[in-house]
Amino acid sequence: MGVIPDLRGQLHRFAWATLIANVVLVVTGGAVRLTGSGLGCPTWPQCKGDAFTPRHSLSIHSAIEFGNRSLTFVLVVIAVLTFVAAHQAAKRDGRRELRTVALIIALGIPAQAVIGGITVLTDLNPWIVSFHLLCSLAIIALSVLLLRLVDTGAPLPAPSAPRPVLALSWATFAAAWAVLYVGTVVTGAGPHAGDEKAPRNGLSPLQTAQLHADLVFLYVGLTVGLLAVLAATHARPQAVRAVQVLLAVELAQGAIGFVQYFTHVPVVLVGFHMLGAAVIMATTTWAVLVTREGDRKAG
Repeated sequence: MGVIPDLRGQLHRFAWATLIANVVLVVTGGAVRLTGSGLGCPTWPQCKGDAFTPRHSLSIHSAIEFGNRSLTFVLVVIAVLTFVAAHQAAKRDGRRELRTVALIIALGIPAQAVIGGITVLTDLNPWIVSFHLLCSLAIIALSVLLLRLVDTGAPLPAPSAPRPVLALSWATFAAAWAVLYVGTVVTGAGPHAGDEKAPRNGLSPLQTAQLHADLVFLYVGLTVGLLAVLAATHARPQAVRAVQVLLAVELAQGAIGFVQYFTHVPVVLVGFHMLGAAVIMATTTWAVLVTREGDRKAG
Protein backbone atom coordinates (compact mmCIF):
# COMPACT_ATOMS: atom_id res chain seq x y z
CA MET A 1 0.00 0.00 0.00
CA GLY A 2 1.56 3.34 -1.04
CA VAL A 3 1.26 6.87 0.20
CA ILE A 4 -1.96 8.59 -0.94
CA PRO A 5 -1.10 10.13 -4.37
CA ASP A 6 -1.66 13.83 -3.49
CA LEU A 7 0.21 13.49 -0.22
CA ARG A 8 2.96 11.53 -1.93
CA GLY A 9 3.39 14.26 -4.54
CA GLN A 10 3.57 16.93 -1.85
CA LEU A 11 6.14 14.99 0.14
CA HIS A 12 8.12 14.31 -3.04
CA ARG A 13 8.35 18.06 -3.74
CA PHE A 14 9.40 18.83 -0.17
CA ALA A 15 12.03 16.07 -0.29
CA TRP A 16 13.46 17.58 -3.45
CA ALA A 17 13.41 21.03 -1.86
CA THR A 18 15.31 19.65 1.14
CA LEU A 19 17.94 18.09 -1.09
CA ILE A 20 18.42 21.18 -3.26
CA ALA A 21 18.51 23.57 -0.30
CA ASN A 22 21.24 21.56 1.41
CA VAL A 23 23.27 21.45 -1.80
CA VAL A 24 22.92 25.24 -1.97
CA LEU A 25 24.12 25.43 1.65
CA VAL A 26 27.30 23.56 0.69
CA VAL A 27 27.88 25.95 -2.21
CA THR A 28 27.27 29.09 -0.14
CA GLY A 29 29.46 27.69 2.63
CA GLY A 30 32.15 27.24 0.00
CA ALA A 31 31.67 30.87 -1.06
CA VAL A 32 32.26 31.92 2.56
CA ARG A 33 35.60 30.10 2.60
CA LEU A 34 36.70 31.05 -0.89
CA THR A 35 36.12 34.77 -0.33
CA GLY A 36 37.88 34.73 3.04
CA SER A 37 34.60 35.63 4.77
CA GLY A 38 34.65 32.94 7.46
CA LEU A 39 35.04 35.54 10.21
CA GLY A 40 32.93 38.22 8.50
CA CYS A 41 30.68 37.81 11.55
CA PRO A 42 33.31 37.21 14.26
CA THR A 43 30.90 36.11 17.00
CA TRP A 44 28.00 33.65 17.29
CA PRO A 45 25.03 33.64 17.52
CA GLN A 46 25.45 37.42 17.18
CA CYS A 47 27.20 38.78 14.11
CA LYS A 48 29.20 41.63 15.63
CA GLY A 49 29.09 42.81 19.22
CA ASP A 50 25.52 42.57 20.46
CA ALA A 51 24.00 42.82 16.97
CA PHE A 52 22.62 39.77 15.19
CA THR A 53 23.01 41.50 11.82
CA PRO A 54 26.01 43.31 10.30
CA ARG A 55 24.02 46.48 9.55
CA HIS A 56 26.29 48.75 11.64
CA SER A 57 29.52 47.41 10.12
CA LEU A 58 28.46 46.02 6.77
CA SER A 59 31.21 44.77 4.47
CA ILE A 60 31.39 42.28 1.65
CA HIS A 61 32.75 39.63 4.03
CA SER A 62 30.13 40.16 6.72
CA ALA A 63 27.37 40.17 4.09
CA ILE A 64 28.55 36.86 2.62
CA GLU A 65 28.96 35.18 6.01
CA PHE A 66 25.65 36.52 7.31
CA GLY A 67 23.92 35.42 4.11
CA ASN A 68 25.15 31.89 4.69
CA ARG A 69 23.86 32.02 8.27
CA SER A 70 20.49 33.33 7.12
CA LEU A 71 20.08 30.36 4.79
CA THR A 72 19.66 28.24 7.93
CA PHE A 73 16.22 29.77 8.50
CA VAL A 74 15.15 28.78 4.98
CA LEU A 75 16.40 25.26 5.63
CA VAL A 76 14.46 25.11 8.90
CA VAL A 77 11.22 26.13 7.17
CA ILE A 78 11.71 23.51 4.44
CA ALA A 79 12.64 20.85 6.99
CA VAL A 80 9.55 21.58 9.10
CA LEU A 81 7.25 21.44 6.07
CA THR A 82 8.89 18.17 5.00
CA PHE A 83 8.44 16.69 8.46
CA VAL A 84 4.77 17.73 8.59
CA ALA A 85 4.15 16.05 5.22
CA ALA A 86 6.03 12.94 6.33
CA HIS A 87 4.11 12.87 9.60
CA GLN A 88 0.82 12.97 7.69
CA ALA A 89 2.03 10.12 5.49
CA ALA A 90 2.96 8.12 8.57
CA LYS A 91 -0.52 8.65 10.08
CA ARG A 92 -2.45 7.84 6.92
CA ASP A 93 -0.32 5.08 5.46
CA GLY A 94 1.71 3.65 8.32
CA ARG A 95 4.95 4.91 6.78
CA ARG A 96 6.79 5.60 10.03
CA GLU A 97 10.17 5.43 8.32
CA LEU A 98 9.28 8.58 6.37
CA ARG A 99 8.64 10.46 9.60
CA THR A 100 11.86 9.13 11.16
CA VAL A 101 14.10 10.20 8.29
CA ALA A 102 12.38 13.60 8.00
CA LEU A 103 12.80 14.15 11.74
CA ILE A 104 16.52 13.36 11.63
CA ILE A 105 16.94 15.81 8.76
CA ALA A 106 14.96 18.48 10.63
CA LEU A 107 17.06 18.04 13.77
CA GLY A 108 20.22 18.11 11.70
CA ILE A 109 19.63 21.68 10.51
CA PRO A 110 19.86 23.43 13.93
CA ALA A 111 22.68 21.04 14.86
CA GLN A 112 24.53 22.27 11.79
CA ALA A 113 23.93 25.88 12.87
CA VAL A 114 25.51 25.12 16.25
CA ILE A 115 28.51 23.44 14.59
CA GLY A 116 28.82 26.50 12.36
CA GLY A 117 28.84 28.67 15.46
CA ILE A 118 31.58 26.54 17.00
CA THR A 119 33.71 26.98 13.87
CA VAL A 120 33.44 30.75 14.28
CA LEU A 121 34.11 30.68 18.03
CA THR A 122 37.23 28.54 17.43
CA ASP A 123 38.45 30.96 14.73
CA LEU A 124 37.79 28.47 11.93
CA ASN A 125 39.55 25.47 13.37
CA PRO A 126 40.14 23.41 10.18
CA TRP A 127 39.06 20.11 11.76
CA ILE A 128 35.73 21.55 12.90
CA VAL A 129 35.24 23.19 9.50
CA SER A 130 35.73 19.74 7.95
CA PHE A 131 33.14 18.25 10.28
CA HIS A 132 30.75 21.08 9.38
CA LEU A 133 30.89 20.15 5.70
CA LEU A 134 30.63 16.42 6.38
CA CYS A 135 27.44 16.98 8.37
CA SER A 136 25.93 18.82 5.40
CA LEU A 137 26.87 15.90 3.17
CA ALA A 138 25.23 13.49 5.61
CA ILE A 139 22.01 15.51 5.46
CA ILE A 140 22.19 15.38 1.66
CA ALA A 141 22.51 11.58 1.85
CA LEU A 142 19.46 11.43 4.15
CA SER A 143 17.52 13.65 1.76
CA VAL A 144 18.24 11.19 -1.05
CA LEU A 145 17.09 8.35 1.20
CA LEU A 146 13.85 10.21 1.85
CA LEU A 147 13.34 10.69 -1.89
CA ARG A 148 13.90 6.98 -2.49
CA LEU A 149 11.40 6.05 0.20
CA VAL A 150 8.80 8.33 -1.37
CA ASP A 151 9.50 7.07 -4.90
CA THR A 152 9.22 3.39 -4.02
CA GLY A 153 5.99 3.90 -2.08
CA ALA A 154 7.11 1.35 0.52
CA PRO A 155 9.75 0.86 3.23
CA LEU A 156 13.18 -0.19 2.02
CA PRO A 157 13.20 -3.98 1.74
CA ALA A 158 16.01 -6.20 2.95
CA PRO A 159 18.87 -6.22 0.43
CA SER A 160 18.07 -8.64 -2.40
CA ALA A 161 20.94 -7.98 -4.81
CA PRO A 162 23.70 -10.59 -5.27
CA ARG A 163 26.45 -10.44 -2.66
CA PRO A 164 29.11 -9.12 -5.06
CA VAL A 165 26.82 -6.22 -5.94
CA LEU A 166 26.11 -5.42 -2.30
CA ALA A 167 29.78 -5.65 -1.35
CA LEU A 168 30.91 -3.39 -4.17
CA SER A 169 28.11 -0.86 -3.67
CA TRP A 170 28.87 -0.44 0.03
CA ALA A 171 32.62 -0.33 -0.67
CA THR A 172 31.95 2.42 -3.21
CA PHE A 173 29.89 4.32 -0.63
CA ALA A 174 32.68 4.02 1.94
CA ALA A 175 35.26 5.15 -0.63
CA ALA A 176 33.11 8.19 -1.42
CA TRP A 177 33.15 9.24 2.23
CA ALA A 178 36.91 8.71 2.40
CA VAL A 179 37.43 10.83 -0.71
CA LEU A 180 35.20 13.63 0.58
CA TYR A 181 36.76 13.64 4.05
CA VAL A 182 40.33 13.75 2.78
CA GLY A 183 39.20 16.48 0.38
CA THR A 184 38.25 18.62 3.39
CA VAL A 185 41.67 17.89 4.90
CA VAL A 186 43.34 19.06 1.67
CA THR A 187 41.36 22.30 1.87
CA GLY A 188 42.36 22.74 5.52
CA ALA A 189 46.02 22.48 4.50
CA GLY A 190 45.73 24.87 1.56
CA PRO A 191 45.09 28.55 0.90
CA HIS A 192 41.28 28.56 1.19
CA ALA A 193 40.83 28.18 4.94
CA GLY A 194 38.12 30.84 5.19
CA ASP A 195 40.13 33.79 6.44
CA GLU A 196 43.67 35.07 5.91
CA LYS A 197 44.46 34.59 9.59
CA ALA A 198 42.61 31.28 9.98
CA PRO A 199 44.80 28.39 11.13
CA ARG A 200 45.69 25.56 8.77
CA ASN A 201 45.87 21.96 9.89
CA GLY A 202 49.66 21.85 9.54
CA LEU A 203 49.69 18.96 7.05
CA SER A 204 51.51 19.00 3.74
CA PRO A 205 49.18 20.18 0.93
CA LEU A 206 51.16 18.08 -1.55
CA GLN A 207 50.99 14.85 0.44
CA THR A 208 47.32 15.24 1.40
CA ALA A 209 46.45 16.03 -2.23
CA GLN A 210 48.29 12.87 -3.32
CA LEU A 211 46.35 10.79 -0.78
CA HIS A 212 43.14 12.39 -2.01
CA ALA A 213 44.00 11.51 -5.62
CA ASP A 214 44.82 7.91 -4.65
CA LEU A 215 41.44 7.56 -2.97
CA VAL A 216 39.73 9.03 -6.04
CA PHE A 217 41.34 6.32 -8.20
CA LEU A 218 40.11 3.69 -5.73
CA TYR A 219 36.61 5.21 -5.75
CA VAL A 220 36.40 5.30 -9.53
CA GLY A 221 37.83 1.77 -9.76
CA LEU A 222 35.20 0.42 -7.38
CA THR A 223 32.47 2.14 -9.39
CA VAL A 224 33.75 0.60 -12.63
CA GLY A 225 33.87 -2.77 -10.87
CA LEU A 226 30.30 -2.31 -9.64
CA LEU A 227 29.16 -1.48 -13.15
CA ALA A 228 30.85 -4.62 -14.50
CA VAL A 229 29.25 -6.83 -11.86
CA LEU A 230 25.83 -5.33 -12.58
CA ALA A 231 26.26 -6.20 -16.24
CA ALA A 232 27.44 -9.73 -15.39
CA THR A 233 24.43 -10.35 -13.13
CA HIS A 234 21.93 -8.84 -15.60
CA ALA A 235 20.80 -6.22 -13.09
CA ARG A 236 17.81 -3.95 -13.64
CA PRO A 237 18.37 -1.10 -16.14
CA GLN A 238 17.56 1.37 -13.35
CA ALA A 239 20.50 0.14 -11.28
CA VAL A 240 22.85 0.22 -14.27
CA ARG A 241 21.78 3.77 -15.13
CA ALA A 242 22.29 4.92 -11.54
CA VAL A 243 25.88 3.67 -11.52
CA GLN A 244 26.55 5.04 -15.01
CA VAL A 245 25.41 8.47 -13.85
CA LEU A 246 27.59 8.12 -10.76
CA LEU A 247 30.63 7.26 -12.90
CA ALA A 248 30.01 10.26 -15.15
CA VAL A 249 29.77 12.56 -12.11
CA GLU A 250 32.97 11.09 -10.67
CA LEU A 251 34.89 11.65 -13.90
CA ALA A 252 33.65 15.24 -14.15
CA GLN A 253 34.54 15.91 -10.51
CA GLY A 254 37.94 14.29 -10.95
CA ALA A 255 38.66 16.42 -14.01
CA ILE A 256 37.81 19.60 -12.09
CA GLY A 257 40.00 18.45 -9.21
CA PHE A 258 43.05 17.81 -11.38
CA VAL A 259 42.66 21.06 -13.30
CA GLN A 260 42.29 23.09 -10.12
CA TYR A 261 45.39 21.45 -8.63
CA PHE A 262 47.59 22.17 -11.64
CA THR A 263 46.25 25.72 -11.97
CA HIS A 264 46.98 26.49 -8.28
CA VAL A 265 43.40 26.13 -6.96
CA PRO A 266 41.58 29.10 -8.53
CA VAL A 267 38.52 30.15 -6.58
CA VAL A 268 35.97 29.48 -9.34
CA LEU A 269 37.12 25.89 -9.89
CA VAL A 270 37.22 25.18 -6.16
CA GLY A 271 33.62 26.43 -5.95
CA PHE A 272 32.55 24.03 -8.70
CA HIS A 273 34.49 21.27 -6.94
CA MET A 274 32.48 21.86 -3.75
CA LEU A 275 29.26 21.71 -5.74
CA GLY A 276 30.59 18.46 -7.19
CA ALA A 277 31.18 17.08 -3.70
CA ALA A 278 27.50 17.57 -2.85
CA VAL A 279 26.44 15.95 -6.14
CA ILE A 280 28.87 13.07 -5.54
CA MET A 281 27.25 12.33 -2.18
CA ALA A 282 23.75 12.48 -3.65
CA THR A 283 24.50 10.26 -6.65
CA THR A 284 26.51 7.75 -4.62
CA THR A 285 23.71 7.39 -2.08
CA TRP A 286 21.16 6.96 -4.86
CA ALA A 287 23.28 4.32 -6.60
CA VAL A 288 23.68 2.32 -3.38
CA LEU A 289 19.96 2.44 -2.62
CA VAL A 290 18.98 1.36 -6.13
CA THR A 291 21.57 -1.39 -6.58
CA ARG A 292 20.84 -3.03 -3.20
CA GLU A 293 17.25 -3.73 -4.21
CA GLY A 294 18.05 -6.46 -6.74
CA ASP A 295 15.05 -7.23 -8.95
CA ARG A 296 12.59 -5.17 -6.91
CA LYS A 297 10.41 -2.86 -8.96
CA ALA A 298 10.09 0.75 -7.91
CA GLY A 299 6.65 1.93 -6.91
